[in-house]
Amino acid sequence: MKKVVVLSGAGVSAESGLKTFRDSGGLWESYEVHQVATPEAWEADPALVQRFYNERRKQALEAEPNAGHLMIAELESYFQVEVVTQNVDDLHERAGSSKVLHLHGELRKVRSTIDPSLIYEVEGWEVKMGDTCELGSQLRPHIVWFGEAVPELTQAASIVSGAEVLIIVGTSLNVYPAASLWEYASEECPIYVIDPSQVAVNHPRFKFIKEKGSVGLKQLKEILLG
Repeated sequence: MKKVVVLSGAGVSAESGLKTFRDSGGLWESYEVHQVATPEAWEADPALVQRFYNERRKQALEAEPNAGHLMIAELESYFQVEVVTQNVDDLHERAGSSKVLHLHGELRKVRSTIDPSLIYEVEGWEVKMGDTCELGSQLRPHIVWFGEAVPELTQAASIVSGAEVLIIVGTSLNVYPAASLWEYASEECPIYVIDPSQVAVNHPRFKFIKEKGSVGLKQLKEILLG
């Protein structure tokens, strides 16, 4: 089966009602992003950061996968599909995608503040100050914050390098290093970019479908199967 790699961004989850800070000029659900999504924010006010991610976790749990998520999952009936997502929700998995790599972490997980390898699933949506790992340290969101390294970047690049078709959907290609992952695709690999807006990168290799994810993915499925 042909290997299809999907690079997905916030625009895919936006169709399920999940917003990002880019929707409102640097505000994320009324929070300044540097108040809640940096290591410095955690140092300054961990309770605020914890509360913010509790709210995001609750919102994500209440959301449902949309037609875009379902279409990506459906592609597994025809292709070998791997998803590399910038999104921290689990909507790809809930839609049925079986291979999903989260570049920027996962809302449904927390980790130790002294040993990053100690990662735990969250039951429900609330994590409290005072909730600790087995070593006794406070649990923090399992999220890659601004200013932190992206541990899964090497694996993501490897996945993209093996793609026979690359689909970029719902991302403005503004956030690095994720925005550069397409460069790892082979010269023979067609690259489809699905987004209703102008993306930050305009490369001759890109084949644009200027639609929201759910619509553009349906059109692309017909192209790929045609």
